[in-house]
Amino acid sequence: MSRLVINGGVPISGTHRVPGNKNAALPMLAAALLTSEPVAITNLPLIQDVRTMLELLSDLGAEVSLNQTAHSVRICARRVRSARLNQALCKRVRSSILFAGPLLGRCGRATLPPPGGDVIGRRRLDTHVDGFKALGAEVHANGQFALRAAKGLSGRQFLLDEASVTATENLIMAAVLAKGETILYNTACEPHVQDLCRMLNAMGAKISGIGTNRLTIGGVEELHGTEHRVGPDFMDAGSYISAALVTGGILDLEDIEPDDFEVIGKPFRRLGARWTIDRENRRLHVPGKQKLKVSDDLGGAIPTIADGPWPMFPSDLMSVLIVLATQTSGTTLFFEKMFESRMFFVDHLIGMGAHIVQCDPHRVVVSGKATLFGSRVASPDIRAGMALLVAALCAKRETEILNAGSIDRGYESVEHELRRLGARIERMDD
Repeated sequence: MSRLVINGGVPISGTHRVPGNKNAALPMLAAALLTSEPVAITNLPLIQDVRTMLELLSDLGAEVSLNQTAHSVRICARRVRSARLNQALCKRVRSSILFAGPLLGRCGRATLPPPGGDVIGRRRLDTHVDGFKALGAEVHANGQFALRAAKGLSGRQFLLDEASVTATENLIMAAVLAKGETILYNTACEPHVQDLCRMLNAMGAKISGIGTNRLTIGGVEELHGTEHRVGPDFMDAGSYISAALVTGGILDLEDIEPDDFEVIGKPFRRLGARWTIDRENRRLHVPGKQKLKVSDDLGGAIPTIADGPWPMFPSDLMSVLIVLATQTSGTTLFFEKMFESRMFFVDHLIGMGAHIVQCDPHRVVVSGKATLFGSRVASPDIRAGMALLVAALCAKRETEILNAGSIDRGYESVEHELRRLGARIERMDD
């Protein structure tokens, strides 16, 4: 168990290189099982969830060669020794479910314990299961998931009952080796889903409609190896932008995807934040000491910031945006539509002095600007943990964040990077 100790009040300033997208890298690692040839993935974020996925690949029989200095990995699943996932490893990571599609497609079977990961509300697997059944798999759930497709999978049309990112990715990976054509409706179209599709096409898959909610997948007999670079992580970018804004720092981000900020930028602008983007050089500049103020709706009505499937504002940035609102003059209603436990971390912010009213599990009203004071808090999940860290950076006195390991699952070397940008932060291992 580790904890972070932060003394706030120092501007977060300097240059931050945005790492590879966590939510793209995880399904790409699972997709390496779809071929017997080597797959090289570069710009790999060296976070704990990635390391756990690599352990799972090794346990299944894949050869894994990680180059930490180069942030790259080479995976060769020439032989898949087992189609049964290790229960202890699965408990550590939600993305273990992403092995179901590749194992079904490559081996015709998969046995998976329930996935672990963050507890931010019910995270149903029904869409995954219904999709696998539609493609011809038998699914039995009794404490674990046993999937079988003895005669292989067959393409068909399938309407997802929710635009789930992981279900979309799982069904794509199952369908690329299925017989015939698969058409998936109501698919997630987040940048990381698009990135996975581009990697699979580079391996020989036939996926069209990338970036839309209707994907057509022509099944192929086999896939080959490739080298693919993971796209930048806009959730990481949004978190560091928030840290700079609440502390009044001047921050430059390198290696961004400018188009991502058309989506995530609007709620930030609603709170008065501003930045400039150099599209040619893929850089973003956050000016210092910004006067943050809520832009009300017409007639002076309190505005609402809500999340939803892409291209709506991503749920994973809702927590840090709530912290930003505590340092913004005005009142905002935040509506978290996707996870009923995402907002529970606001109790910690209230204890630090934030002016927040929790209306119900999905909605909070934030009034700023509030002076935050250091406290002893615990990180309940990746994104809430980063939000509490952002709050600590602008709080007076010392803040101690317990369960800091949860932040490591989504952010690479967070204390080292923040210290490099000026933060007074230390990690304590108990």
